[in-house]
Amino acid sequence: MFFIFGISNGRKQLDYHQSTVCNVCGRYGSYQVFMEYMFFSLFFIPVFKWNKTYFVKTSCCETLYTIDSELGRRIAKGENLTLGEEDLHVVQRGRYFGIKRCRQCGYTTDEDFQYCPKCAQPLI
Repeated sequence: MFFIFGISNGRKQLDYHQSTVCNVCGRYGSYQVFMEYMFFSLFFIPVFKWNKTYFVKTSCCETLYTIDSELGRRIAKGENLTLGEEDLHVVQRGRYFGIKRCRQCGYTTDEDFQYCPKCAQPLI
């Protein structure tokens, strides 16, 4: 008798998008939710999944968050939920972490300025 089986990692993009202003970079973006899991396959057919972890990624700076498993299951079922700051747990800061941006004129810098050198507004 001959069996082909294996254990592998999988990733599934969930149908969820929420518009937001990012707390990390201050830009307008959206939350994208995906699930990562392990699965057992028999004859290249996934039989069952375990170790499901739900992640949220921002489209503006690609900051990565985790969310509670129960909340992730509800999103996977198609419920229309709104994610708040209290639901998100930072895993990795985005690519614009440390860059300050002026809300008034849009000037960006990585210097340690508190105010914009062009229009004198506070930097975020």
